[in-house]
Amino acid sequence: MNYSETLDYLFSQLPMFQRIGAAAYKANLDTTLKLDEIAGHPHRQFSTIHVAGTNGKGSVSHMLAMAFQHAGFNTGLYTSPHLVDFRERIKINGVPVPEIFIVEWVAHYKSHLEKLKPSFFEMTVAMAFDYFAQQRVDVAIIEVGMGGRLDSTNIITPKLSVITNIGKDHMQFLGNTLAEIAHEKAGIIKPTVPAVVGEYHPETIHVFENKAYEAGTQLVKAWEEFSLEQRTITKESTQHFELRDLANNRIYFAEIDLLGKYQRKNIVTVATALKYLSKTFPINLESALQSLKTTAKTTGLMGRWQIITRKPFVVTDIAHNPDGIREIAEAIKSHQYEQLHMIIGVVNDKDVNSMLRLLPKNALFYFTQPSIPRAMPVEILKAKALKIDIQGKTFSTVAEAYKHVMSIAKPNDFIYIGGSAFVVADILLYLNSLMQ
Repeated sequence: MNYSETLDYLFSQLPMFQRIGAAAYKANLDTTLKLDEIAGHPHRQFSTIHVAGTNGKGSVSHMLAMAFQHAGFNTGLYTSPHLVDFRERIKINGVPVPEIFIVEWVAHYKSHLEKLKPSFFEMTVAMAFDYFAQQRVDVAIIEVGMGGRLDSTNIITPKLSVITNIGKDHMQFLGNTLAEIAHEKAGIIKPTVPAVVGEYHPETIHVFENKAYEAGTQLVKAWEEFSLEQRTITKESTQHFELRDLANNRIYFAEIDLLGKYQRKNIVTVATALKYLSKTFPINLESALQSLKTTAKTTGLMGRWQIITRKPFVVTDIAHNPDGIREIAEAIKSHQYEQLHMIIGVVNDKDVNSMLRLLPKNALFYFTQPSIPRAMPVEILKAKALKIDIQGKTFSTVAEAYKHVMSIAKPNDFIYIGGSAFVVADILLYLNSLMQ
């Protein structure tokens, strides 16, 4: 099989959560452990940092990878889902895993895959760990897929565990309350491994404290380590942050090429993680924070307040739950525009009603659906919106919605495209097709 045929085989044979949802979810690590054993426990051959959270874990993972790469480490990065190409999930020093490795790896393990019938995510984790071991990475940043306690990545014993925040998402698997969800996320906290927590609430912090106490390890609260003194946008389209180390009152400057206003929260988590990692790795915190100004460019991160055009101003973002949409709505408020247009599509297992209520009411809406089986049919989305007095036009694909809006938008208009990572994937794939 060539690369395309290999992917077709994997997509058709292995249950894939991003496409079909609950049917692909496994509430145990049994298959992951078997695959790991067959491959010779590759994850034991390199150091890891584990990153969980409801929102922000992708951005934090990419920034940590950038810092390690800048410091001279051969750095692996495992993330999910992919937006345009499967290879986005597995990178070393910002370079995606080669197609030939995927083809040969699947051919080598095909009989085991057919016997064990792993989920797509379980298979991908096994592939990533094997690739990182074969390429002798020094360290790998491993992003949790969902939850933490039962996530396939949770077979590692990292040098640091990071939990960005807790919000209501994937509630059918993780629990109906913030405390229940926090319990699942806290499952990545390991004995003697320090854990950094970014945002937390009175409802969740005791969960992390209890888990850390049971594990006999240190819990570090990011906002007790650093305060955010200032945030500015530079002419070079980067964000500049001034952070104060509360332990010694020292000021650090960080610059990142990730433009979402919500990155103000992630940068505090990243700074805290790097501060504690510098005790284990030869990392200079000041230099590491400055290196983040090329994170997206170097690591290939997409879909985080990603600017498509400037006249009209078109932005796409993967925010896909109430907390994420709340941040998007706040970010839009800080922009000036003549007319706001919102192209929105969602998947059917999200808290869509809460998301819709948070969207700016002064916008023109264009409802659509991403091209996956989990997508909420556009007519159902429109009906839900109508119940809260939001009206809009419907389009069967993201590309059709985009083409329509671009045909009527004025140069000073603002166009937002989002509601789901898979809406972002569809628009990026469409834009890529225009350049081929």
